[in-house]
This record gives sequence, structure tokens and C-alpha cells, in this order.
Amino acid sequence: MSKEHTAQSPFEAIWQWCRGFVGSRSTLSQFELDGTDRMAHDIGVSAAELHELAIRGPQSADLLCRRMDVLDLDQNEVARTERATFQDLQRVCSLCDCKKRCARDLARNPDDPVWKDYCSNAQTLTALGVLPWASRREW
Repeated sequence: MSKEHTAQSPFEAIWQWCRGFVGSRSTLSQFELDGTDRMAHDIGVSAAELHELAIRGPQSADLLCRRMDVLDLDQNEVARTERATFQDLQRVCSLCDCKKRCARDLARNPDDPVWKDYCSNAQTLTALGVLPWASRREW
């Protein structure tokens, strides 16, 4: 299975749906607000987080995919077998404020464990890393 960025972010559809709200200068109707609250609830985030995810866009979790590649975690397999965990990883990465540092560390020395000091996904990624994934040759 290819390790290319093929797993589509579950936030992409949400971002497309919400992007009209973000730039809109008009007042939202109560119906639209209720719909946004319901959507946020359905995906397990607050309305404020949903708004922030819409602002940051669908590529906001791309560094997660790069980190998973370094850790030999197939994002498609993780997304398929641990959907809720993968979505949470994407949400946390999307909302992270350490993107510049993460991108720099991935570019300089992706195997350096320093990323674990600032990455909010470090524990989850480490736990996933010890599981026997089908896509790994050593299992």
C-alpha cells in the first residue's frame, strides 16, 4: 500500500461546508447556527473548534501525515481501523500552534525524538507505533 497522502481529512468536507460562514459578513440565521452546533457535536468538537478548523483549512493536518510516515504508520490503515483516533489526531494537529517547529524538525532530522517534547499527539502516535499493523513488513 502506498504511503502517499491518500487518506482524505474528515475535516475537508466540514471545511468546505463552513468556509462560507467564515468569510460571511451577514448575520447567520438561528437555523444556520443550530446546524453548525449540531455538526460540531456530531464530530466531537465545540462550535469554536469547528470554526477554527474551517479557518485553518483542510491541509492543516498535513504534518501529521508526514510524522506518521516517519513512524511507519500507514495513515490509510489507521484511518480505516481506528477512525475516531485518527480523526482526533487530525483535530489536534490542525489546531496545533507548533507547526513551524514541527515542519523544521521533520525537514532537518525526522528521526530526532525531540518532537515528543512539544507534540500533543506524541502519546497517541507512540501507542499506535507499537501495534502490529498489517502494512508493516516486520509483522
